[in-house]
Amino acid sequence: MIRRKTNGADGVYFTYTEEKPISFNPFYTDDYVFDVEKKDSIKTLLLTLWKSEDDKVTKTESGELGSAVNAYIERIRADRSIVPSFNTFYEYMRDDYRRELAEREIKVEKSDFNIDNMLTTMRQYYRGGRYDFLLNSTENIDLLGKRFIVFEIDSIKENRELFPVVTIIIMEAFINKMRRLKGVRKQLIVEEAWKALSSANMAEYLRYMYKTVRKYYGEAIVVTQEVDDIISSPVVKESIINNSDCKILLDQRKYMNKFDAIQSLLGLTEKEKSQILSINMANNPSRLYKEVWIGLGGTQSAVYATEVSAEEYLAYTTEETEKVEVYRLAEQLGGDIEAAIRQLAERRRNKE
Repeated sequence: MIRRKTNGADGVYFTYTEEKPISFNPFYTDDYVFDVEKKDSIKTLLLTLWKSEDDKVTKTESGELGSAVNAYIERIRADRSIVPSFNTFYEYMRDDYRRELAEREIKVEKSDFNIDNMLTTMRQYYRGGRYDFLLNSTENIDLLGKRFIVFEIDSIKENRELFPVVTIIIMEAFINKMRRLKGVRKQLIVEEAWKALSSANMAEYLRYMYKTVRKYYGEAIVVTQEVDDIISSPVVKESIINNSDCKILLDQRKYMNKFDAIQSLLGLTEKEKSQILSINMANNPSRLYKEVWIGLGGTQSAVYATEVSAEEYLAYTTEETEKVEVYRLAEQLGGDIEAAIRQLAERRRNKE
């Protein structure tokens, strides 16, 4: 809907399918500005491509990769005919940087920085490799200027090679926005947060985000349906809950027997507990609404009824039959989803 309304100028939807796998270019910026965070995130990405979660990264390895990233950035700034991408970075490492290492007066031992091992491991992301699409996007969309971006990564959450890389790129995109867009409100919303928190890198990024985002006029929001995952995650416990002034809970009746643990974790008072456990217990049967509890900073809380228009309901519904109905009508109307929603909403009102 946003893409249609802005003639494709806004609204970017990244998803992964076998036919069209998700693709990025972390080496591309419109203005060739690479601040410290951008360089560090590229280095972190490269270390993730190279090392498994169990491998320890030495200071020499981290330092050499950081130097290589700096040198490559200077190269593409000086020579704009070089297309910034993982492919050209890989070629720079394979040819120029490896030669420069060999020519140094103070030799770097392979035991300290094994560039051959690194190039062999990263080969699958280079031209002709099985993941060569991932970091070599030719679309070169600079996400800094896009107001609404969705990353749908549900289909790769079990992929141990792709998921960590993609989550780093997502967080780097937001950090870039957070630091460079001065005076503009920024929001990072992590839906089904437990999936993200299962990645060590993503968990560390979220910890960092919650401690710094407000300084940059930003908000970080996590959403989960699994209360157990909130309770068991040390990152949530130490960082997210302690730094969240606003907490929103939906119907908790299925967690009635374990609510004491939730109450303790969230620091809820007995009054707040009673409010939460009263949700949807006495709804008006003639009205279509759900109740929700909102707590603000431990000083104010209440249960509210949330009732939306038929148009808003149809725009957000996850009910498959309703979604199919919207898309089918939109197809008849030349792809106009908004017009389809308006027509269906009007039909519903007329039936009532």
